[in-house]
Amino acid sequence: MEMQQIRYFLALSETLNFTRAAEQCNVSQPALTRAVKMLEEEFGGELIRREGRLSRLTDLGGRMLPLLRQCYDSAVSAKAVARSVAAGEVQSLSLGLSRTVDLRLLRPVLVELFRAFPALRLKLKRGSGPQLLEHLKIGAIDVGIAGPLGAAWDRLDAWPIFSESFDLLLGPTHRLASRNAPEITLADLLDETFLLQNDSETAEDEVRQLAAAGICMERTHLVDSDSDLAALVEANLGVALAPRSVLRASGFIRHMAPNLHLRRTLALYTVQGRVRSPEVATFISQIRAEEWDDADGQSDIRSDGII
Repeated sequence: MEMQQIRYFLALSETLNFTRAAEQCNVSQPALTRAVKMLEEEFGGELIRREGRLSRLTDLGGRMLPLLRQCYDSAVSAKAVARSVAAGEVQSLSLGLSRTVDLRLLRPVLVELFRAFPALRLKLKRGSGPQLLEHLKIGAIDVGIAGPLGAAWDRLDAWPIFSESFDLLLGPTHRLASRNAPEITLADLLDETFLLQNDSETAEDEVRQLAAAGICMERTHLVDSDSDLAALVEANLGVALAPRSVLRASGFIRHMAPNLHLRRTLALYTVQGRVRSPEVATFISQIRAEEWDDADGQSDIRSDGII
């Protein structure tokens, strides 16, 4: 299997037309057809089936597409790394994170990235979903990692990373702290003051479910950061709901959120057609290639496809 064959197949999977795919790859149609045929012979089955002017991917082709795309992206990134290191170039990665994304989740990926690019400059921005979308639109960040951004944009690509449920956070001396998780019910929380993050991508869903459960929303405290939320919980000035991957090292008690069906999916966001530096391309490839387990110990959302 050669990278040229993979490139031709990827072009064909996008255009579903042999003539346009050949033009896109700047080769003759017979050459592209032969290369795809050789790939099919190696895989032992048809990858694409002609149907008149257009074609369609077979079941095998559909299954192989994300794997071959990842293989090709990784090879391109590897070549870019080699060129950048040889040229001694210094580049930056502008990374946007929502305020509810724990940077420690990305530590293994960042360590590997800096090992490949020792001179890389990291520019980290925090913001709400809509703010990160605006940063992406104007080029202020190269990549965003967040839950739902709250708006659609036709140039936005999004790859899911993992999905997770929410925990109930209690101070260590809270009256319910010693309870076992199944023993805590919504009735136990009716008189509690809840802490909510203003910019959380799931804030509206949290408010809707808490209000439907009978929680008095007029007593809620609003905060802007995870650290402020943690400080207030630890001081027993309220209880909170938080994604399971967030604030793992803080000094409070975590319980399963009783009878609340809150989940979020973290995704990686990029802009279609925007030129990427080798460093940015490598970071994206690393995120997409990482074997992410969600914070519930499952991998029910991991995907190589765009959402």
